[in-house]
Amino acid sequence: MARLTLDRLSMRFRTRRGEMVTALQEISFEIKDREFAVLVGTSGCGKSTILRLVAGLFPPSEGRVLLDGRAVSRPGAERGMVFQSYTLFPWLTVQRNVEFGPRLRGTPASERARVAAHYIHQVGLAGFENVYPKELSGGMMQRVAIARALANDPEVLLMDEPFGALDAQTRSLMGELLLQVWGEAAKTVLFVTHDIEEALFLGDRVFVMTARPGRIREEIQVPLPRPRTVDMLTSDVFVGLKRRVMGLIREEALRMVDARRGPDSKD
Repeated sequence: MARLTLDRLSMRFRTRRGEMVTALQEISFEIKDREFAVLVGTSGCGKSTILRLVAGLFPPSEGRVLLDGRAVSRPGAERGMVFQSYTLFPWLTVQRNVEFGPRLRGTPASERARVAAHYIHQVGLAGFENVYPKELSGGMMQRVAIARALANDPEVLLMDEPFGALDAQTRSLMGELLLQVWGEAAKTVLFVTHDIEEALFLGDRVFVMTARPGRIREEIQVPLPRPRTVDMLTSDVFVGLKRRVMGLIREEALRMVDARRGPDSKD
């Protein structure tokens, strides 16, 4: 059985001017247990909307999200979310931030301290337990956010461009760290990014979306072995996959530009 199923999801929004906009149209795919799936596409294609529907933050206009065959209708602890912004509590230390979820669930103090210490160590921040977010770099704050999500022991980890605000080198290192933590935690991941290289380096499968209204244009299996290493980024297989995805996204971007120009526009 698939761990996560998206069944004919469509999403429509009403703009401030009262117009209806179709953000997503007939999105269907499945993600297996412990699979790392990635969504890529042009800006505004609905990648983050899909993530929020899976999180249960709002209902779809049509279709449904299933987790282990059960319909998702609201947020739940079985789905952990990591955003691009760090969303840490600035008045809490690293330790207290990571303990936050278990504390809300009533986990005894000794157990939540043990869980927090485990994930703080996993993300490479041992020794920073009593530090406040303002004293951390961007990459370190995102490590805390990942540790906090994992401390809730979610079945599915939802990640919305979590490294988008980081510089290229830190972003690359965070990708390697995430794969290590993912392998040890054995979670199912749905990851959104606009970075094609990041998508292919991290994912088992990459779903390329069309321009709005967002649909799944192509599903790409990434045949690179695990564990992944940065040396793979220059392999013929990786370069070929990157060229293929870039071509698909470029076609969608050009189609979106042509649609905005309208049929009567001139070159």
